[in-house]
Amino acid sequence: MAPAVRYGRVKVTGGERWARLDGDRATLLSSAPWSGGQPTGETVPLASTSLVCPVAPTTIFGIGRNYRAHAAEMKGSVPTEPMVFTKLVTSLVSPDGTVILPKSSSRVDFEAELGVVIGTTCRRVSVTQALDFVFGYTALCDVTARDFQKNDGQWTRAKGSDTFCPVGPAVVRGIDASALALSLRQNGELRQSGSTADMVFDVAQLVSFISSFATLSPGDLIATGTPEGVGPLAPGDRIEIAIADIGDLAFRVAREE
Repeated sequence: MAPAVRYGRVKVTGGERWARLDGDRATLLSSAPWSGGQPTGETVPLASTSLVCPVAPTTIFGIGRNYRAHAAEMKGSVPTEPMVFTKLVTSLVSPDGTVILPKSSSRVDFEAELGVVIGTTCRRVSVTQALDFVFGYTALCDVTARDFQKNDGQWTRAKGSDTFCPVGPAVVRGIDASALALSLRQNGELRQSGSTADMVFDVAQLVSFISSFATLSPGDLIATGTPEGVGPLAPGDRIEIAIADIGDLAFRVAREE
């Protein structure tokens, strides 16, 4: 396997730019890497800039109860096929950003997850071919308002509210995502710890299944489910999600004013 390559988006004078992250420098690209972006010859020291959300999907798909222990803690059965929902693109949050707890919700939970970024348009791809259409992987938090989820009977508001999808710090290409350790710490305390090897449906199965009913486009994002240990967020929290070979995603929590 070729060496892993890290991609992100950085703040520069005049806006934000896609970049390849090379050690302590960002090599700026002409466009998103999954759209064929090439180095422009410009570089920026990472110490002089900040990373912003490394994806810009047209669609975000999520997967429910994709870890058996999480299905059990939610008092639900393990699905016989992937349980798919969508999150709105307005839910995206940059690394070190802030999740805003809605005034109308009394219980909002964290869910640490592996994110899959699509690299090539696909429709009805087989499981054996599915990974050929994956560009890379990232870390994300599938923030969920439990009371919305229970009261609505469907998950659009519970999963898709503004700021409910922190993503980052980078999209990493060239890694094997079949057995990555992932964890979440809340104010330094370990709350979730698991491995992508424990997923009920692996990445290839998820890409194949979703593409059986929806066209996946370059840059689209799939949240693959969370291990056990989910719990409530509170104003003032600092959340840190770590996924092996990808890095650490941190964000803060505040209450809507």
